[in-house]
Amino acid sequence: MVAKPHNSNYVAGIAMAKEVEAVALELYPHNQKAYAAAMDSLRQSGKAAIVHPTGTGKSFIGFCLAGQHPADRVLWLTPSEYIVRTQLENLQRASGWQPGNIQFLTYAKLMTLVEEELDALAPKWIVLDEFHRCGAEKWGEGVQRLLQQYPRTPRLGLSATNVRYLDNQRDMAEELFDGRIASYMTLGEAVVRGILPAPVYVTSVYAYQKELARLEERVRGARGAGLERENEKYLEALRRALEKADGLSEVFRRHIPRGDGRYICFCASREHLEEMAQAAPGWFAGVDEAPHLYRVYSDDPDASTDFQNFKQDDSGHLKLLFCIDMLNEGIHVEGIDGVVMFRPTVSPIVYKQQLGRALAAGGRQPVVFDVVNNFENLYSISTMQEEMRTAVQLLYGQGLGGEVVTERFRIIDEVQECRALFQKLGESLASSWEIYYAAAVEYRRQHGNLLAPKRYKTGDGLSLGSWLGTQRAVRSGRAPGVLTEEQIARLDAIGMQWENRLELAWERGYAHAQAYFEEFGDLDVPARYVAADGFALGKWIINCRQRRAGNTAASVLTQERVARLDAIGMIWRPFSLRWEQNYLAAAEYYAEHGDLEMPLDYCTPGGLALGKWIFKQRALRAGTTPGAGLTEEQIDRLNALGMRWETNAERQWSRGYQAARRYYEQHGNLKLPVAYTTPDGVALGKWVRRQQYALENPDKSNCKLTPGRVRGLAELGLG
Repeated sequence: MVAKPHNSNYVAGIAMAKEVEAVALELYPHNQKAYAAAMDSLRQSGKAAIVHPTGTGKSFIGFCLAGQHPADRVLWLTPSEYIVRTQLENLQRASGWQPGNIQFLTYAKLMTLVEEELDALAPKWIVLDEFHRCGAEKWGEGVQRLLQQYPRTPRLGLSATNVRYLDNQRDMAEELFDGRIASYMTLGEAVVRGILPAPVYVTSVYAYQKELARLEERVRGARGAGLERENEKYLEALRRALEKADGLSEVFRRHIPRGDGRYICFCASREHLEEMAQAAPGWFAGVDEAPHLYRVYSDDPDASTDFQNFKQDDSGHLKLLFCIDMLNEGIHVEGIDGVVMFRPTVSPIVYKQQLGRALAAGGRQPVVFDVVNNFENLYSISTMQEEMRTAVQLLYGQGLGGEVVTERFRIIDEVQECRALFQKLGESLASSWEIYYAAAVEYRRQHGNLLAPKRYKTGDGLSLGSWLGTQRAVRSGRAPGVLTEEQIARLDAIGMQWENRLELAWERGYAHAQAYFEEFGDLDVPARYVAADGFALGKWIINCRQRRAGNTAASVLTQERVARLDAIGMIWRPFSLRWEQNYLAAAEYYAEHGDLEMPLDYCTPGGLALGKWIFKQRALRAGTTPGAGLTEEQIDRLNALGMRWETNAERQWSRGYQAARRYYEQHGNLKLPVAYTTPDGVALGKWVRRQQYALENPDKSNCKLTPGRVRGLAELGLG
C-alpha cells in the first residue's frame, strides 16, 4: 500500500485521495538513489530536478513516482507525443505495467489551454520532461502559467542538461526548481560507472577539399608577414597527408563489424541530409554493396513510413537511418549498433544527444563515427573525456573507487597525422596575427576606420583587407580558426566593425522584428507586412524560416541569432501553431454540437474561419489542395472529434448510390421514373439520370465519375 508522506511544511501539496495499491518499479541502482533524493527534496520544498544523460532510464524515475502514488493525478509535460509513446513502450517492455494516473500533455498543447482548462487539470504532481526546453519563449509562457496556477503542487524535472548553451547559458534548474538538483550525472560519469557502455569512437573527415581551400585562403591572406614559406610548407604537407589518408569508404569498412548493423546518421539540415544520403552507397560499399537507406524529416518519427521500416528491417543488409539535428530527442530505436555524426558544427546539447542515441543502459558496445568537414570540430570528444577524468577523480576521492568500471574508451583517430599538421599550420598562422594587427592599427590611424577593401594590401605586401575579413568570418563561425577574447578586445579598441553588409542587413531586420513584437506581442507577421519605413518584414520573417528549415544557405542565421529570435516570440512553424488554435476551436464546436458538420462560411465568435479550415483538412488528406498533408496524429485527433472526411458532394453521391443499390437488389434493375423518390427522401430517379448522362457524356457532365464509381455503377447495370 502507499506510504504516507513524511511530515514537513510542504505536505499540504502531497495529499493522498485514498489508499490505493502502489506499484513498485525495479529501478537501476543509480536511479534508485536519484528517486530517493528527489522524493526528499519534493517533501522539503516541492521542487526537484534530475539531470542524467540520455539512455540512463531517467523517465522511470517519473513513472516510479506515479506508481508509488496511484491515487494522485500526475501531469506529465513533454516536448512530443512520440517521446511519451517511446517511454511507455520501454516501461511496458521492462515491467509490463502502464500507469493509469498520468495525464500526458505536450508543451505546445499546454500553451493553448485557456484558464478553465488549466483549472480542470488539477494535478497532485507535475513532471517537466526535458525541462531545459521550458526556456523556449512560447513553451515557457505556458509552463509559467501552469506553475502560477499550481504554485504548491510538487514539480519534478527530468533532463540530460539544465543549461541552455545558446540562450545566454540559462540554467533552467535554477529558474524552475530554485537550483534544487536532487541528482546530477554527466555523460562521462555514466560511462565511467558502467551505466552506459563505453563506445568505440572513430574520428575522420569528409569533404576535406573545402577545408583545404579555406586554409589556402588564410595562407594567401598571410603573405607578406615573413611566414609565407613556412605556412605553405605546412599546407603542402597537410595536403599530401590528406591524400594518403584512408577515405570514408575504407574507414567504414574497417570499423563496422557487421554487414547487417543498424546505424543512425545525423545531419545538419534537409539539404545536408540529401547530400550525405546520396554519397552513402559509395561510402558504405565496403560493408554492404546495397545498404538500405531510410530518411526521417518529421518532428514525429512514428509518422514516417521510413522510420517504421528502418525499425522493422531484419534483413541481412546494412540499415542506415538519416535524420536531422532537430530530431535528436525524438529518435529512439532498440538494437542500435552505432551512430554516424555528419556534422559541420554542433552545440554541446546536440552533440551529447547524438552521442546518447548510441548509448543505452545495459546495451552493447556501440561504434560512434565522428565525421566532420573541418578539423576544429574533431575536438568535441575532449569534453566527454574531461568529464570522465573528473568523475574518476571524484569517485576515488570519495572512497568509491569500486564504482569505476572504465577510465577511458577506445578512440581511433583516422586523421591523427593530418590533425597534427593542421595544428602546426594554425600555430604558424596565429604567429602572424601580431604583424597584421600592427598593420590594422596603422590603417586606422591613416583612414579613421577598419573598412579596408577586401583586396587591399599594405605597402609591404600584407593582404590586410583579406585578413580583416577573415577575423570577421572566424568570429561569426563562418570560417575555421580561433579568436581569443583578448584579440577581440584589442580589435574592438581600434574600432573594428564585425558585421559585413549581410550581417548589418540581418540586424536591421531583427530591429524591425523586435519593434513588431513590442507592439503586437508576437512575431506572427503576415507575409505581406511592410513596416512604416518600407522594410518588408513579412518577407524577412519567411526568409528566416526557410533558412532555419535548411531550404537556403544558413550562414547568416547562426544558432545565436536563432536564440535571439526565440527570445522575442519567433514562430518557426506558423502552420503548426495555427493548426492547434483551429483544432481547439473545432473541439469546442464538437463539444457543443456533437459533430463537425458546419457550413463552409462558419466563423467562431473569436473570428476564426473554422468552416474553411475543416474543408481544407479534408482537402489536405485527399491530396486535392497544395500543402504538406496531415500527419497520422492529426488525422487521429480529428477522428476523435467525429470528423467525416468525405465532402458534401461525396456524401450525397454515396447516399444516392446506396439508395440505387437497395432498389436494384429489390427490383433487379434501375428502370424507374425520373420523378421517383425513395421513402427516405432520395430523388433516385433524377440521380440515376445524372449518372447515365455522365457515363455517356464524360466531357460535358458536371458529375465527374472516378474509375471506382464507374465500376460501382456497372454492378447496377449502368454503363
